[in-house]
Amino acid sequence: MEDVLDYEGLIYSIINKYTSRYDKDDLYQVGMIGLMDAYKHYDSSYDTKFSSFAYYYILGEVNKFIRNSSSLKISKSVIELKSRILKVKESMTQKLGRTPTNLEISLYLEVPVELIDEALLTDEVESIDEEYNMIPSFDDTSAEVLDLKEELRKLPEEERKLIIARYFEEMTQQETSQLLGMSQVQVSRNESKILKKLRTRL
Repeated sequence: MEDVLDYEGLIYSIINKYTSRYDKDDLYQVGMIGLMDAYKHYDSSYDTKFSSFAYYYILGEVNKFIRNSSSLKISKSVIELKSRILKVKESMTQKLGRTPTNLEISLYLEVPVELIDEALLTDEVESIDEEYNMIPSFDDTSAEVLDLKEELRKLPEEERKLIIARYFEEMTQQETSQLLGMSQVQVSRNESKILKKLRTRL
């Protein structure tokens, strides 16, 4: 196998999206930890290229670093605004016969739409935390995780991209919808179906 340092480019391809929020050198260091860990555990008999194998180890270390570095602090004002939003959302849904957009809620409450987005983002964070309990970190080499890796490889490309984006690149449903060119509702529905499929297989 080629020298492990030949895969530095793989590290940079993963960490570049986070360098605006986190120190690039710190990200590189944790990425290198993931790369070295992958090198230790890789077996050439695997029917997988080393770069594909290492990708999940590097991404797992980067995500672990980001989770440990980030602490979400929801202010009292955001909690109060979220409560108002939910009440208005329910009322408007009954009147409109559909779920109102964040912009419509913003106009009704006379609150900037950015604040509406921020308040509702707390739901996604809570959802992500719950869903992480279902999918273990890829920096683990237990039999269960190796089975999960194998099942992910069996998924159709679009389904695999969705799961990787949501759980290993920590994208929101909105960011994932933009990445995959589908609506946020479709992302949510497809995500549930894929998770159910994975649970059944595992």
